[in-house]
Amino acid sequence: MDQQQQQQNELGHIEKIVYLNRVAKVVKGGRRFSFSALVVVGDGQGSVGWGLGKAQEVPEAIRKANERARKTMVEIPLLDGTLPYEVLGIYGAGRVMLKPASKGTGIIAGGPVRAIMEAVGVSDILTKAIGTNNPHNVLKATMAGLTSLRSAEEVGKIRGKTLETPRK
Repeated sequence: MDQQQQQQNELGHIEKIVYLNRVAKVVKGGRRFSFSALVVVGDGQGSVGWGLGKAQEVPEAIRKANERARKTMVEIPLLDGTLPYEVLGIYGAGRVMLKPASKGTGIIAGGPVRAIMEAVGVSDILTKAIGTNNPHNVLKATMAGLTSLRSAEEVGKIRGKTLETPRK
């Protein structure tokens, strides 16, 4: 395990376990237990991914979740340690409001949203999870909001315009 952690540090990825659940399946002889792990992986520079791993043992579930999270990593446009504009992420009953904040505000978020923001490298943000406390749906709503963000360069390219600084 130590060697694996060293490799992860060399890659520079931030790993956060969002939710760990013990699941019981009732069989003829009693209950059979397994574990599911919800993990967020980011590079702290605008890339983030999430994964769900299920296994008979906790470390194996976390390892599987980490692998899936690395495969699903996406780039998020950031602007000076915060988001470029306010966005609402929706998944199922979960709604997550993500609002840019001024320098020094910190990460005002709870649970899965905080884990994602720390992993992606956001330092100042205001968030509010609305509708559900289910970590799976809150995480997916947050990711939906983040993936819907577009940088000024992307929007300019789509519209066929060039960026220029405003006149004073």
